[in-house]
Amino acid sequence: MDEAELCFPQLLNTSCLKNTRPYSESMLIYILMSFVSLLTVVLNLLVIVSISHFRQLHTPTNLIILSLAASDFLVGLFIMPFQTLLIEPCWFLGDLMCSLCFFVAFLTVPSSEVNMVLISVDRYVAICDPLRYSTKITQKRVKICVLLCWIYCVFYSFTILYDNLKEPGRYNSCYGQCVINISGTVHIILAFILPISTIVILYLRVFVVAVSQARAMRSHITAVKLQSSVTVTVKKSELKAARTLGVVVAVFIMCYCPFYCVSLSRSDITMASSTNTFINILVLLNSCLNPVIYAFFYPWFRKSVKLIVTLQILQPHSSQANIM
Repeated sequence: MDEAELCFPQLLNTSCLKNTRPYSESMLIYILMSFVSLLTVVLNLLVIVSISHFRQLHTPTNLIILSLAASDFLVGLFIMPFQTLLIEPCWFLGDLMCSLCFFVAFLTVPSSEVNMVLISVDRYVAICDPLRYSTKITQKRVKICVLLCWIYCVFYSFTILYDNLKEPGRYNSCYGQCVINISGTVHIILAFILPISTIVILYLRVFVVAVSQARAMRSHITAVKLQSSVTVTVKKSELKAARTLGVVVAVFIMCYCPFYCVSLSRSDITMASSTNTFINILVLLNSCLNPVIYAFFYPWFRKSVKLIVTLQILQPHSSQANIM
């Protein structure tokens, strides 16, 4: 066996084979992943700064969006570079770093899913029970739910990777691999079936109610009084928010479904083939698409980005600016 074909030539028979990719393919993947990673970090950082800085954006819905942006920011900062390293034919960072990287991945990526569930619940209450929305969905309750979301993700990541964290590298067949073993059934149920089912059921209900409300508003818009027109405006804003976040949820499902459909047929996660690399990148791409959707549908995001880029947020009392 030629030593050049081994990840660790000095280890001879215990080293993994180095299956090299074409140079052009590797460069294309590295450039693409680096660009998407940088874009994901910058865009989600803009969302985080916007919602954190401007008081007008301190609403229960935006707090959930802030949590989602935080998880997407971590995906761009840590998980995308990690995925790029997995594309390499050999893993050189050691068994412990392999397990820790997967721990962070199973912490941040599922947190996006749980935040999507919170968004669906928020829109469900706003559309289906608007009169009691302000009493049911308060900032304090949302903060508690967001905290529980992250605690759940930490517990989930630790539980599903317990054996891999306890004994890093136990599932590697040779030196130069980064392999973990998880319970496929538990992973699919907790990370896909439960959150996706909850999201779909809630948004189907929201869609039905939103359509009926839109028809009612069109039928009676000419007959409403001034006081009623205020109510109609509120409903329109809620419907617009539901539509925008519905696009976020739809994009989320489209990005995640291919990954979990493939996961149904396997329980080992190894350094990926071209197909697995594509579906993993598709999942990570969702973290970049969310703030892009906000830019298209939320005027306040575009206004806040303009204030941030022009450094107007450094001026006194900028946090009280009207950007809605």
